[in-house]
Amino acid sequence: MSGPLVEAGSVPAWLRPLVEASGRVDSSTFMRFSPPDNEYTRSAAVLILFGEGPRGPDVLLQRRADTLGSHAGQVAFPGGGVEDGDDGIVDTALREAEEETGVDPIGVRPVAILPQLFVPVSHFAVTPVLAHWEKPSPVHAVDPAETAAVARVAVRDLAEPANRFQVSRPGMPIRSPVFVVDGLFVWGFTAGLLSALLSLGGWEREWDRDDVRDLDVALRDHERETR
Repeated sequence: MSGPLVEAGSVPAWLRPLVEASGRVDSSTFMRFSPPDNEYTRSAAVLILFGEGPRGPDVLLQRRADTLGSHAGQVAFPGGGVEDGDDGIVDTALREAEEETGVDPIGVRPVAILPQLFVPVSHFAVTPVLAHWEKPSPVHAVDPAETAAVARVAVRDLAEPANRFQVSRPGMPIRSPVFVVDGLFVWGFTAGLLSALLSLGGWEREWDRDDVRDLDVALRDHERETR
C-alpha cells in the first residue's frame, strides 16, 4: 500500500511535497504500465534516497556494470528483488542499497512508499521506497561486477533544461525522458521516475519536450563525449 510512512511535517520542507503526494498518486503518475493480474511478476524494490549535499537536495544513483546480463550499463536507483529473509519491501530496498552502494541504513529514514510499478522487459513489479538521508555515509561501488559507479546527483542539475531531452527507437512503444548529468546518461524506468518526482516536488523547470533523439545515436554520442 502506497502512502506516507511519517508525518509530512517531520521531513525537510523541500521533501514534504513528495511525502504528501505519495498518498494521492497511482502508478499512472509515473508510467503507463501497471503489474498485470494474470501474468507472473517478481516483487522488487528500489530506494529513492534524497539527501542534502553542497548544492542542495540530491539523489543517490548508480550505474550498473557493463558486463551484466540485463540493463547493462544503465543508471538506476539502488534496488533489486525481494528475498526470503526480507522483512517487507522497505527492508528489501535498504538491504539492496547497502549491498550495492555501501550506504549505512542507520542514517536512512524511509518516509513514503510509492505505487508499485511494472517493468515489462524484466517482469519485475517494483515498489519505490522514498527516503531521507538524515546522516549521510560514504558510498561506493561495492561489487564492480554489478555496479560501475555511484553518484549523488543534485536535483538542480536534473531540473536544468539543458540536461534534458527525450529518446525513441523503432519498436520502442513510448518516448523516454533522458537526463545527462555528472557523466551519467539516465533513461528508461529511472528517468521516468525522476521526471515525475521533479514535477511532484515542485522542482521541474520548463524544458524542450520536442527535442526527441534516436536512443542508439544519443548513447553513442554520450559514450564518445565521456571517454
